[in-house]
Amino acid sequence: MVLSLENEVLMQKKLEKEIKSHVDEFLENINSELPESMELEYEGFYRRGFFVTKKRYAVIEEEKIIAKGLELVRRDWAPVAKDTQQNILMAILQNGDIDKAVEIIEKVLKKVKSGKIEMKDLMIHTQITKKLSDYKNIGPHVVAAQKLEEKGLKIDKGTIIQYVIVKGKGAISERAVPYEDSMNYNYDVYYYINHQILPAVSRIMKSLGYTKEQLAELGDKDKQKSLDAFFK
Repeated sequence: MVLSLENEVLMQKKLEKEIKSHVDEFLENINSELPESMELEYEGFYRRGFFVTKKRYAVIEEEKIIAKGLELVRRDWAPVAKDTQQNILMAILQNGDIDKAVEIIEKVLKKVKSGKIEMKDLMIHTQITKKLSDYKNIGPHVVAAQKLEEKGLKIDKGTIIQYVIVKGKGAISERAVPYEDSMNYNYDVYYYINHQILPAVSRIMKSLGYTKEQLAELGDKDKQKSLDAFFK
């Protein structure tokens, strides 16, 4: 007899309630054996979790993703990459729906390629950690900061620089533009797909059998046919 989805949910909730009812007893037993300076505490009940390494993971509590060490909690990644990673994690951890995760990635890649992503979703935040003149390796945030200084803005240690990588010639760092000036440019599709979105999603999807190359093909209709055939 196949249980209905409603019955499965009810059974799951009943099981969770039973597990939670034993938490206090479990903690009491464990803590009684630990040294006085140590104590185990209850942090939360996580139905599913995804572990990349012991320092990089995501778990779900109710309908909220709690992550550590992943791109979605780092400010030096663009919202388009962080949001995509969070959305695929929600599809996987909340519903166990890998197909939905693939669909999310495909839609984002197509939207980025179409040029329809808003600049605010491409903005990267990076903190200036020393005087601009002291930087030996000139990264994109330094280039953007230098452009702001040229406009008369004071850039000190601790200043948060918001910038976008735009389309053009030269190295990636040379094409960093302060966010407030980015509306006059077209963003670099290649950079945001290959250096932001794909690294963030492949970190998750690799464990589910998808390579970075296969994920890149999701935004290409012709190549998508061959990818679909691969997983049949």
